[in-house]
Amino acid sequence: MREIVLDTETTGFEPSQGDRLVEIGAIELLNQMPTGRTYHQYINPERSMPADAFAVHGLGDEFLRKQPRFAEVVDAFLAFIEGGRLVIHNAAFDMKFLNAELALINRPPLPTETVIDTLTIARQKFPGSPATLDALCRRFDISGFNRELHGALLDSQILAEVYLELMGGRQPDLVLSPQSSRKGSVTGDGSWRPRPRPTPLPARLTAEEAQAHAEFVAKMGDAAIWRTYD
Repeated sequence: MREIVLDTETTGFEPSQGDRLVEIGAIELLNQMPTGRTYHQYINPERSMPADAFAVHGLGDEFLRKQPRFAEVVDAFLAFIEGGRLVIHNAAFDMKFLNAELALINRPPLPTETVIDTLTIARQKFPGSPATLDALCRRFDISGFNRELHGALLDSQILAEVYLELMGGRQPDLVLSPQSSRKGSVTGDGSWRPRPRPTPLPARLTAEEAQAHAEFVAKMGDAAIWRTYD
């Protein structure tokens, strides 16, 4: 299963009031394991940066004026996320900005119904507890990230760690990638499936235990469900 953990930075909170995207960062996961593939792009918002937004991510007008417009990078972005399910923290925010940018250049919107919102998962899993990305990092003891300023690629890397913890923690021996050496096969969608052992394991029942079970089932009559497994 291919998933894309994604984050954005913007000029504000509302695209309907003229706010725009300024950065997109994304991490590819395959079967809930990072593949090393990433997408990162700064974007010229074609407007000035409010002081409040600059204080969050530090992306100013002079720097962003040198970056490509969304229309110039949209094809590369869509190619990267194609076929993957998006994983986003507070997905409604990022999706409204992405779809607003797509609408401005007459492109179809991204579907929202298949997006995984880690904020919703965290609130369901830990009701009444803070569910911000920083709070979840503290909960799962995720450290080593310098977050003096927010950044889309950095936050998507952090979110990938948080998402794996929310889904039960990273267990490479249980969540296998196609490169795994464990016995099995990889299907067309990239997911791992077990295959039968070439030599069945020997029975662990002793002869006495098998005989005792047979006598027990015999006392239950011909309708005993155990007889269907003989």
